[in-house]
Amino acid sequence: MTLERFDIARILLVDDEPAFRLLAERFLSQQGHQVVSVADLTAARAQLGSQSFDLMLLDLSLPPAFDPQATLAVLPEFAAQPVIIMTGHAERELALKAISLGAWDFLAKPVDPDMLAVVVKRAISKHQLARELSLLKRHHQPTDVLSQLVGVSRQMDNIRTLVQRIAPTEVRVLVTGPSGTGKEVVSRVLHQLSLRSKGPFVSVHCGAIPAELLESELFGYVKGAFTGADKDRQGLLSLANGGTLFLDEIGEMPLPMQVKMLRVLQEGTFYPVGGREQKRIDVRLISATNAVLPELVRLGKFREDLYYRIKGITLETPALSERRDDIPLLIQHFLQQQSHKTQLSPEAMLWFLQQPFPGNVRELKNTLESVLAIAQQGVVTLADIQLLHLESQQLQRVQPQSYAPGASMDEQVRQLEISLLTQALLESQGNRSQAARVLGLSRQGLLKKIERYGLQQMGVEG
Repeated sequence: MTLERFDIARILLVDDEPAFRLLAERFLSQQGHQVVSVADLTAARAQLGSQSFDLMLLDLSLPPAFDPQATLAVLPEFAAQPVIIMTGHAERELALKAISLGAWDFLAKPVDPDMLAVVVKRAISKHQLARELSLLKRHHQPTDVLSQLVGVSRQMDNIRTLVQRIAPTEVRVLVTGPSGTGKEVVSRVLHQLSLRSKGPFVSVHCGAIPAELLESELFGYVKGAFTGADKDRQGLLSLANGGTLFLDEIGEMPLPMQVKMLRVLQEGTFYPVGGREQKRIDVRLISATNAVLPELVRLGKFREDLYYRIKGITLETPALSERRDDIPLLIQHFLQQQSHKTQLSPEAMLWFLQQPFPGNVRELKNTLESVLAIAQQGVVTLADIQLLHLESQQLQRVQPQSYAPGASMDEQVRQLEISLLTQALLESQGNRSQAARVLGLSRQGLLKKIERYGLQQMGVEG
């Protein structure tokens, strides 16, 4: 009997019958596998502790108990590789229990060599495929994480490039930009791509915690430190140890707290409220603010020395009005997040493209969620938007946007193409074939541009 060759596998054979071990080891070796055989679970554990295997062949009746139930009970220990159960007790209940506990398959003795070869090949192929998939996922993880920073605009390209470069370092980062532009999203991506990604990401909103409580929230406290402190409590600094501390809206941190935070950043140590034992922490600091910190420094509302401690590298998240070409992609992203199959009519998409959205991405998301809640038959229409009294401006013919001096040619071409595509889809009532003819494109060319700019939610097939 011959089999197709695939990667050489390491097999651990666990059976107390010497003759069976010899025959099985010889047969599997002829198939190109490396086989290690042992007689009991103790020896099996020793082998698994010293090397890895692609497959385990496990007899149920093993010394000293020779009890199939006892062997089944330890089956979860061997979950790192597929396990094929072999036994002379060919009982249906045993087989079902073995499979429920994670066994790959169940073979009755005497084992048919042809069946053994087929089952072994399937199990090993599955294990090797799972291992390759795991490696592939790890290899592509940065791309997957960076995809959270949605957009095709030049600004988002720059942010993704900077994030990818500085994430693996320990440099402190200050994320600035208007409210609702995704400063915390950027910060979380920095953490996920960092060498501290397996550690905690602790977010502290400096403006949401009353000034009199902020110190105890950050530093923790000891029992008896103040009325109501009936036991020791860890602070957020300790919880962030080994990971990333994210100080959101740091511009709102009270001045007395700024002094204490400066000491933490300088020395890496602090005292819990009411405590005399110094605590040491190791965190990477990322701060965010929608304020202009140099202006706060000038006004005496923010310490200059703390500002230079936290700024490191500054990332600025742009207002949504500065990157309108990202709106279709953001809408598509939010729909996918919620597993929504609802689409936007061309008029509805155009309405979204024309809104000022002073609340930026957060306002866009909230507005989208509102209209999705009342949309019918899987399509958001302009009537849905009007029903919620959201229309703040009349629909107008899309005109190419003007750009500030210094805007790149690529930026202007991109926005012009989005404008022309949107208008053509609107005038053709979403018919893509007709829109392609209006624009002088092939249908395939139009579809490629729709995909590039995230306009899939506009139009109908046709």
